[in-house]
Amino acid sequence: MQGFAGFMSLLSLALIVFSGFALFDAAIRREDGYRAADKQTKPFWMIILGLAFVVNLIFPILSFLPVIGLVATIVYMVDVRPALRSLPGGGRSRGGSSSDGPYGPYNGGR
Repeated sequence: MQGFAGFMSLLSLALIVFSGFALFDAAIRREDGYRAADKQTKPFWMIILGLAFVVNLIFPILSFLPVIGLVATIVYMVDVRPALRSLPGGGRSRGGSSSDGPYGPYNGGR
């Protein structure tokens, strides 16, 4: 029985890490990328993935709510994340200047 409990605790930890990664990934994507990819808005995904992360922290893995959180996390990782990554710049917030072009900074023809 201890082996099963150890396996379930490792599975629960993996689920927490998976939902945490999805939440972090959703946080670093640009707001307009979600609209450009024709997906739900960034606040929507932040709320859903945040709730999934908290539910995975609080409830045991065999209850019903972590399964719903897992489904939401899988939908984000399989559907939304690839659509955001296919956008120019990967849909990430960049710290570039306003003179940056699609191939790097504009240097005035030098």
